[in-house]
Amino acid sequence: MAGGMDARLPTHLEVSGLIRSVQQAGGFATVIHKGERDAGTMLLVTTERGGPAQAWERMPQRDGSRAWEVSRAQDMEQPRDFWDYLDRRHRQDGDLWVVELDVACAERFIR
Repeated sequence: MAGGMDARLPTHLEVSGLIRSVQQAGGFATVIHKGERDAGTMLLVTTERGGPAQAWERMPQRDGSRAWEVSRAQDMEQPRDFWDYLDRRHRQDGDLWVVELDVACAERFIR
């Protein structure tokens, strides 16, 4: 593309679309931490009705693409550790968006 721009959707638009899709499916979605508006990365937290949560991040693949993978799963014996991890990740990367999706089969929105 001209001017060195890439075709990636600005992060705030991707987040808005994801939240709308989850809400339309009868779920709840919210931004826990806002990141950089256009080029921030996303960490998605998926859960269903207060069950164990999972953190999903786009990880580099061998072919150069990036695919969603679980980077952390909540241990119900130590549930606070999961949220501490998310806070640390956001402190390490101020551009990071943390978005929670509370909906049945949340993976369908990110695969």
